[in-house]
Amino acid sequence: MSYIGRNINNLSDRAKLDSISTSATATFNLLLNSVAYVPSSAESLTVSLNGVIQAPQSSYTVSGSTIVFASNLASSDVIDFILAERAITLTTIGSGTVTTSNIVDANVTTAKIADNAVTSAKLASGAGGDPNLALSCSFSAYMNTAITNASINSLVSLPFDAEDFDLGNNFNTSTYTFTAPATGYYLFNTHVRLNTNDRSMDYIMLRLVTNSLTYERNIWDPNAFYSDVTYWSMNSTDLIYLPSGNTISPKYYQGGGNAMVDIPSGASGARFSGMRVA
Repeated sequence: MSYIGRNINNLSDRAKLDSISTSATATFNLLLNSVAYVPSSAESLTVSLNGVIQAPQSSYTVSGSTIVFASNLASSDVIDFILAERAITLTTIGSGTVTTSNIVDANVTTAKIADNAVTSAKLASGAGGDPNLALSCSFSAYMNTAITNASINSLVSLPFDAEDFDLGNNFNTSTYTFTAPATGYYLFNTHVRLNTNDRSMDYIMLRLVTNSLTYERNIWDPNAFYSDVTYWSMNSTDLIYLPSGNTISPKYYQGGGNAMVDIPSGASGARFSGMRVA
């Protein structure tokens, strides 16, 4: 927390030193509450002698815990007072030492919260009036990297590595995976455009793979055509229950035939989107 008050360079604490009885000498001990006091400089003292404020350096100097006047005083002289300016030591708050008890309620402003620090999973149930809205999320991703001659007889990850939007930051464009921020029902839509489809293949399938289940969707058998199919598209809309922390990702599978299918990149080539609905 920043300091509130006068200029930090002028911070000090004034103290009146113990009374001094004069005698025929120029040097006297400086005491504060009967303890030797060492001033930081002659200028840090305000000295009144016989009702006259003395000039530091010319009228007196300091040496350790003693004050030395320019000439010997007489026992009839009176040192009215000596005021000392003591510097205040400011303590820097250590890293990680501020706890919630040190922060006054309702004093953290929106400007102090990073944009990516609040996810839907961290919002309290009921925020905004509707318990479901507090945990809502939505995203839309597309393939910025094309697939050429997709592998056959094995699951192929669809590289949804770019996003139009991602409310809640729950979709990972590196693993092409959505992670449920809360337990609930999610609606997903998958669209894939396929180029140069081999008629001799057994089938093509879209799959949605979660932690515990695999959903087989939109199976297509191109043997119904008389020749290879230049363009084809597959779409799947699914309502899926996901526990909090579970993941889901779309996969492509081709059974048999030749590895010749291309899946183009770009926002119109393939798209995976989803949102929480309950």
